[in-house]
Amino acid sequence: MVELSRILIKNVKEIITMNKNRERLKNADLLIENGKITRMGRGIEIEEEIDRIINGRDYFLFPGLINLHHHFYQALTRNLPDAQESELFDWLKYLYPIWSRVNPDAVYYSTLLAAGELLKTGCTTTSDHFYVFPKSQPDNLIDNQFEAAKEIGIRFHGTRGSMSLSEKDGGLPPDSVVQTDAEILKDSRRVIEKYHDRSPFAMQRVALAPCSPFSVTEELMIESVELARDYGVKAHTHLAETRDEEEFVLEKTGLRPLAYMEKLGWVGSDIWYAHGVHLNSDELARMAETGTGVSHCPVSNMKLSSGAAKVPEMIKKGVPVGLGVDGSASNDSSNMILEMKAAFLMHRLVHGMKSITAEDVLALATNGGRDVLSQPEIGSLEVGKAADMFLVNSKRLGFAGGLYDPVSAIVNTGDTQIVDYTIVNGEIVVEDGELTRVNEEEIITKANSISAEMVNG
Repeated sequence: MVELSRILIKNVKEIITMNKNRERLKNADLLIENGKITRMGRGIEIEEEIDRIINGRDYFLFPGLINLHHHFYQALTRNLPDAQESELFDWLKYLYPIWSRVNPDAVYYSTLLAAGELLKTGCTTTSDHFYVFPKSQPDNLIDNQFEAAKEIGIRFHGTRGSMSLSEKDGGLPPDSVVQTDAEILKDSRRVIEKYHDRSPFAMQRVALAPCSPFSVTEELMIESVELARDYGVKAHTHLAETRDEEEFVLEKTGLRPLAYMEKLGWVGSDIWYAHGVHLNSDELARMAETGTGVSHCPVSNMKLSSGAAKVPEMIKKGVPVGLGVDGSASNDSSNMILEMKAAFLMHRLVHGMKSITAEDVLALATNGGRDVLSQPEIGSLEVGKAADMFLVNSKRLGFAGGLYDPVSAIVNTGDTQIVDYTIVNGEIVVEDGELTRVNEEEIITKANSISAEMVNG
């Protein structure tokens, strides 16, 4: 598909900018040129030829959502009956043998599958935490992710994950999916040098992501963050997800998880953790002080009975925090709009009626993700920013009777979370609710076939 260089969205019912002042523009136009927003306001007229005009009269226009944590490959192992009643550690032990069958096709099609779901639910930028490298597979397994992300058209922060402690070393995964520290560090350098784009408006960047404090050696945690800083890339890992993890780290190191990570050099504005459920107020203050970020994953935390992160307190203290769907096997979808609703409801239930608003949740999924990933060009609709956005038709059965606030409408109501248009880097990648750059039927067929092979072994 040829990339559109100039798109004019005319007379939008309401543009939710999520800029610093959270301004909203009614009956306004937005002009996209060469991947950027160049003009916003009423009655935009231009003399140059327009590649596409979208009549926005019935539409709400939002900034593209940003997903901070996922495991794409798990989209092939979701909804498994025998994994539905397990908490994290037992859940992992059941699934690791199945994940040991991951191959290049599994990585490629799971990326198309998960990224496709994300795009269709308004997500324009995603990270992914890929850490399963079976010994029987090619060394460059992760490259299939970057290729698939480029093909489908999503802005991608791929993390080169790792596991070096197998069951025989006191870890959880089988020996068949772990690597040596030397193998991990060598490939981490290769992936950064091949795929990391440091330029503004980059479509692909790389971070380094040891799986967790209980799946790699202390030496690898230290060397990974040092390598990331040598290259100027970010670092990511799971932390404080469950009480079991907290007890494991305390028993192993004598320290609480955050203190252990700080000992290893894992705090700072170049670090973000998945979950952060079991962090106390003093630890949250330290996170804010150091600029260390969090990906909040409410659906996964509820499904695995992990707990409710103190997100309202994180926001008040100034901890950089955004939203993530987590791996599909613990969600079991890649739906960012549903994730927003789950976050809203979780914190109203656990932390009280005044703890969070629908607009606060949208800010997590836009501004929060932007700040955690340090990509200031995304996360809001402003002149000069990236043309990453989605449109939803207000004339839907699920919105009827509830059009007074488009943010509340998208977070609280609706008979579907599938959006009408998604635009990434100035290109329409979802139109009329369907992906434009890939064949959805082929992805569905291939994903189901690969999933059956992995599960049945």
